[in-house]
Amino acid sequence: METNELVSGLTSRAVPVRRLSPPWVRTASWLVIALPAVALIVLVMSPRDDLPAKLTESRFVIEQAAALATAITAAMAAFCMIIPGQSRWMVALPVAPLTFWLGSLGQGCLSSWLRLGLDGLRIYPDLICLPSIALVGSVPAVTMLVMLRRGAPLAPRLTVALGGLAAAALGNFGLRLFHYQDASLMVLIWQFGSVALFSALASWSGKHVLQWRHIRAAH
Repeated sequence: METNELVSGLTSRAVPVRRLSPPWVRTASWLVIALPAVALIVLVMSPRDDLPAKLTESRFVIEQAAALATAITAAMAAFCMIIPGQSRWMVALPVAPLTFWLGSLGQGCLSSWLRLGLDGLRIYPDLICLPSIALVGSVPAVTMLVMLRRGAPLAPRLTVALGGLAAAALGNFGLRLFHYQDASLMVLIWQFGSVALFSALASWSGKHVLQWRHIRAAH
């Protein structure tokens, strides 16, 4: 086959490709869907009675702001990972808010220990956290997955881990608006731990949920 014939054959079967929007635009689109879904679940579950008072507490506000910032930056990093040519340093975006969030919880644990002694470090079962974060983060997670599948899965595990972190952090943000558990150690173990678990599970499933479409078609 001549080169001209090959080029003509390829171009005749080519279909227009719509370029993906910039990561920050896609993050904003994700939030437009995810935040109202989280708000609806919070309303259905009934916001905590002391929420107005909690919004005046600096530690609660800081931890909520860090969780929300983690969700936003992780989403942006995930969307960067599916666009060839995007700078890979963007994957580090959620490191700062995630570290700040963890540090705030750690400081709270230290304060409780200094104030209450060993009583401030007691751990009680709080099994509602895991399913509640999964519930609140379900729509953000599904929306994230659908949006990620439109891109190029160059690093599927890392990409899905970032997407899972974004959805789980947003789920934790919503959980604390109706769940009364505020002890720093409990939040660290049951809530932050749930976020870490969901992120790890997302990473494990990355190669299964993000695959090249043309490879699947070939099989």
